Amino acid sequence: MPETSLIFPAKEYRGRVARVQAAMAATEAEALLLTMPEDIFYITGFLTRFWESPARPWFVIVPATGDPVAVIPAIGVDLMSRTWITHIRSWPAPDPRDDGVSLLAGTLCDLVPENGTIATPMGAETHLHAPLGHYDAVKRHLGQRRIIDGTHLIQSVREIKSEAEIAKIRETCGIADRAYARVPEFAREGAPLDQVFRNFQIALLQEGADWVSYVAGGAGQGGYTDVISPAAAQPLQAGDILMLDTGAVKDGYFCDFDRNFAIGTPTDAVRRAQEALWQATQSVLQTLRPGHVACDVHRMLDDALRASGATTGGGRLGHGLGIALTEWPSFTPLDTTLLRAGMVLTLEPGVDLGQGRILVHEENIVLREDGPELLSTRAPQEMVIL
Repeated sequence: MPETSLIFPAKEYRGRVARVQAAMAATEAEALLLTMPEDIFYITGFLTRFWESPARPWFVIVPATGDPVAVIPAIGVDLMSRTWITHIRSWPAPDPRDDGVSLLAGTLCDLVPENGTIATPMGAETHLHAPLGHYDAVKRHLGQRRIIDGTHLIQSVREIKSEAEIAKIRETCGIADRAYARVPEFAREGAPLDQVFRNFQIALLQEGADWVSYVAGGAGQGGYTDVISPAAAQPLQAGDILMLDTGAVKDGYFCDFDRNFAIGTPTDAVRRAQEALWQATQSVLQTLRPGHVACDVHRMLDDALRASGATTGGGRLGHGLGIALTEWPSFTPLDTTLLRAGMVLTLEPGVDLGQGRILVHEENIVLREDGPELLSTRAPQEMVIL
């Protein structure tokens, strides 16, 4: 009889745990403690919007051998029981006297010998999804057991996507593709920017997104000044460049790519910048291979933009993508992460147009042995005019 599971068959999660445990075998760690929603979802398939509530901590422990153990608030037991996880311990949270501290500590002590070692993610792009005071209390209960950094144990596994995961991300990209195709229905001269943002989110939901965790963008004459500010109510004007960027979610997996639109005929400077961005992206699509490192991608994009006479915008020029809107690595001059087949990545070159204006172009890809495969539909070479 098949195991109970959510999102994917149980064998997908068992394979992930086996790879994490293989990584643990090369270290001294006898258990891996996970607290971040993304890591817990990755191991269990436990998908919920209840993460938005800060009132309750959640824990999953991956032992050196055997199945994971969930230590969670009682409100989550029913949903966790519908995943493949069978070892579930719970408490009636929130409990101001002991909010899971003794239960978590006791579970760790059951799984790890007195002089053993517990790993937990401590590095970049991780956080402790629990009160720091409670974490200190758990450590006091652990006796001689040590806690070490286990960032690589989960990140090294998460960064390579299975074909099932790639299919989910491709599906989410398809939802965004269809929503972008509908932008001309609601974005035009005179339309308030904040209403354009709302209509874009509505379109994403209508096209099949479960939720829209991220919508950003901007609009301005001959380019926009930033891409993270909330949308204001000013109406779009002739000469504006509108950019919309989304991290919509389907079955827990994100897309993350943007599209640019011109309100009326764009200037020659905007046309040149658009062409430079499109060609720089095209060059990486043709040359990127496993074995490159993250900083190589930054160099490739920067070189191509400069060859077109464009000025590269500051910041990173792409990143990883999956069950978080942005994952490692970052395409910067300093990131030396090895790129491997199965990584899902964004290519995000940007150019500085002067006077504080920028233009950004983004696509989503999976890196295959023979090069990138697009997951988003390639943006048109010439900017869409609204």
